[in-house]
Amino acid sequence: MGELGSWRFAEGAEIAPGRFAVEPIGAGRRYETYLAWDDGLHALAVAKLLRPEQVADGAAQEVLRAEARALEALDHPHLVRGFDAVLDGPRPHLLLELVEGPRLSTLCRRYGIVAEQLLPLALCVCAALHYIHGRGFVHLDLKPRNIVMGATPRLIDLSLAREVEQARAIAVPTGTDRYMAPEQCDPAAHPGEIGPAADVWGLGVTLYEALAARLPWQGSAERFPQLARRASALTRDDVRGAPGAAEAIEACLEPRPVDRPTASELAGRLERLADTLPTPRIGRFKPGSSWRRVADRSAAG
Repeated sequence: MGELGSWRFAEGAEIAPGRFAVEPIGAGRRYETYLAWDDGLHALAVAKLLRPEQVADGAAQEVLRAEARALEALDHPHLVRGFDAVLDGPRPHLLLELVEGPRLSTLCRRYGIVAEQLLPLALCVCAALHYIHGRGFVHLDLKPRNIVMGATPRLIDLSLAREVEQARAIAVPTGTDRYMAPEQCDPAAHPGEIGPAADVWGLGVTLYEALAARLPWQGSAERFPQLARRASALTRDDVRGAPGAAEAIEACLEPRPVDRPTASELAGRLERLADTLPTPRIGRFKPGSSWRRVADRSAAG
């Protein structure tokens, strides 16, 4: 791979008419992201740009278009929002909501996290996944780095999001190695199996790592240990304060997609646990079965 190009925008540089760079905030193999001021929003947002050498690359353009389609189709309180997509011209980019707050990966690395904190967050992510899957999409990159712990927790980065039928046709490993379900690691051995259950697996690994401060296959030198063996069992110390969480999390890590709970089923398990914990309220409702009672009353009219 050659050297990665950069836009090297200085503060105030125009990204598009009425849209100006403030400062760089991140970069990857295919993208650069900038904190940006947008005149139309009259607010700060995030500009996610294809790197200069990727602008003329057809595959990179299609990935950007796929993310734009997902952002246009999805709008949920626990999911990052998209405001604009500039898919042609010299600087193809997406304009995304600025979600402020630490990432779950940062909190876990610096301070650790306990069940009383994690279960309400997990319910928020389950809600986002239930919505995404109900709209016919899958996220495909569920991991601690893609969860922002703001005033309202948000699932971010739809770079790999696909419609379910498109996901089922994926032929090469797709995702982040440590968090990928077996069917994502080896699609050829699992034809047509990539779907919503892959996101539940990614959430399971995320919750496992957050509680235990290790991955389910800690110390393995293999690229995909999840193809060779089952996850190590969570210990009593890992889930102190919420022992029932071990069973719920381990259910997400069943090798066969059909054996994993759906996001809604997982939420049902976690709600019962969260309702017994001394957790703070979020807004008007305590994270737990009270949400479901409110939803049931609403549906009943």
